Amino acid sequence: MMAPILKPLFCQQCGAALEARVPKGDHRERQVCPKCGHIHYLGPKIAAGTVVEMDKGVVLIQRNVDPRKGFWSFPCGFVEVDETVEAAAIRETREEAGIDVEILSHLGTYSYPQSWHGGTVIVVAFHARAIGGRLAAGDDAIDVKLAERNKIPWEELAFLSTHSALKAWLGR
Repeated sequence: MMAPILKPLFCQQCGAALEARVPKGDHRERQVCPKCGHIHYLGPKIAAGTVVEMDKGVVLIQRNVDPRKGFWSFPCGFVEVDETVEAAAIRETREEAGIDVEILSHLGTYSYPQSWHGGTVIVVAFHARAIGGRLAAGDDAIDVKLAERNKIPWEELAFLSTHSALKAWLGR
């Protein structure tokens, strides 16, 4: 079951209470300010991460936060409002796995609805190589490991995007 989509209650432009209605010329219900007319469009959450190949394996982190706490993923997290997807992927890899990386190429972009926040998540995955740091689990990770190609824990992977990005990496 999908969680309800959280919608703003007040206008970011003038502070008035918003109304749910279909703006003129639109086809969807939006949050509209009756005072200044500003339309508040809701966008999906965007995450970025890296599939890092090291020592003939791939870096996986065991998640220490919900959703999917205890499951494995490539280092990945939400993009901040003031950073690019590439910068977010590099930052998240450092925070979750302790390593600095250089992005080599785009692996794939994956989009699907998520039940825990009621909206869509877009995940941008990059192929990267380690250029520094030391492999260590960060605050958002219980553990970090190098999984050999034939020892990826497919049944214990956290998300559909984790499966898709690792399959894209294996297909290279």
